[in-house]
Amino acid sequence: MDRRKFLASAALTAASASSALGANDRIRLALIGCGGRGRAVARQMVRNPNVEYATLCDAYLPQAREANRELSGGAGKIEQDFRRVLEDPAIDAVHIATPDHWHAIPAVLALQAGKHVYCEKPLGHNVVEGRAIVNEASRHPGQVFLTGTQHRSAPHLMEVERMVREGVLGDVHFVKVWNYANLTPGGLAETPDEEPPAELDWDLYLGPAPAVPFNRARFLRSYRGFFDYAGGWITDYGVHRFDTVHQIMGQDAPRAVTASGGRFAVGGVSDQPDVLQATYEYPGFVLSYEAINTNSFGSFARTAKERTMHGAHGLFDRPNGMAFYGSNGLVVADRLGYEVYPEGERGGSALGSGSTAAPALAYRAVNGEEPTGLHAAHFVRCVREGEKPRTGALTGHRSSLIAHLGNVAFKTGRKLWWDAEREECVSDSEASLRLGRKARPPWDLITL
Repeated sequence: MDRRKFLASAALTAASASSALGANDRIRLALIGCGGRGRAVARQMVRNPNVEYATLCDAYLPQAREANRELSGGAGKIEQDFRRVLEDPAIDAVHIATPDHWHAIPAVLALQAGKHVYCEKPLGHNVVEGRAIVNEASRHPGQVFLTGTQHRSAPHLMEVERMVREGVLGDVHFVKVWNYANLTPGGLAETPDEEPPAELDWDLYLGPAPAVPFNRARFLRSYRGFFDYAGGWITDYGVHRFDTVHQIMGQDAPRAVTASGGRFAVGGVSDQPDVLQATYEYPGFVLSYEAINTNSFGSFARTAKERTMHGAHGLFDRPNGMAFYGSNGLVVADRLGYEVYPEGERGGSALGSGSTAAPALAYRAVNGEEPTGLHAAHFVRCVREGEKPRTGALTGHRSSLIAHLGNVAFKTGRKLWWDAEREECVSDSEASLRLGRKARPPWDLITL
């Protein structure tokens, strides 16, 4: 079906899709992209009453069948092409967990087809795709759009937000974010091109990305190693951190960004840097982002011994986290909890107090429910009860574009000045062109 015919049929199904939910409290979801992350969120989604995955869709059919067995007891419908899912008036909402380059088009078309949308971050492969999602979501205010930046639903991070907003930490002018992993020494192996698996639609998998022969290094879990499909750690875990920084600091638009890094140690066929450092200048504070692929221990050690995260073990168990440096103290936080470290004696008077004594800040670690389940329940309430989405399309877009800007600054090798209202790099046409890409037909719905 060509795009014009598809959009016409989508318009016909929109009204029936919207009215069906009002008549039936049961939420029928379709999972588009049935890999590990999609299934992990879906497991949390079905913990809510009267929620089911009626359709499982993946360009690689074995993944769809595996998800069907796990989530629907084998009773769900299997599809390979997401357009068939959007034609089904029985589907109330879609859950998009594809590789990054397949986030925007299904999201836009799902909104046009009258579906509610839960979409993994980042919102789009690039800034242009993210803006397309925001624009489409604004045209459908009656439909829920929730970005999968689940830390907005974490109570312990809401506590950190309160501490910063109420001035408990004093003045915060520096924030640090990090993503550390150990992929040394091989990285993605030098694998030969070959014929795609029999049950994989490789052309559909590539979609708007450039046409290349099938290579296992570009498939499934390792696709993040290629700019054709994703942006590396910064558009993966980094978007979660940026979203939390925006939540806590109350600012979501940097004025400038610089970045440096390179491929120094990790070999193989990936085109991502194994070291990336980006500095963002926001009104009133500076944000420093670090990512390395040669050490997974991270910094600011402390989580419970029995808990591990992303391959790091033992006491030094925070390879992904954030630190908020205030004049009265430091808060270190991640998805499991936070700690407060009071600032000690210093020369001169403490800001705002006239005393050199550090305030009595309590140390605390909150290791409650993993935020994924809380965010899934939030989505269900948004659809069923009309609760306002915490991470709507615009919120998700503004957190995602921070990561994209870091990559653009790295690729251009120069400081970028950002016009947040126009969403372009000031007086830098080359950098602004890198905010999108020329999509491959026929998937050029969103293109430069």
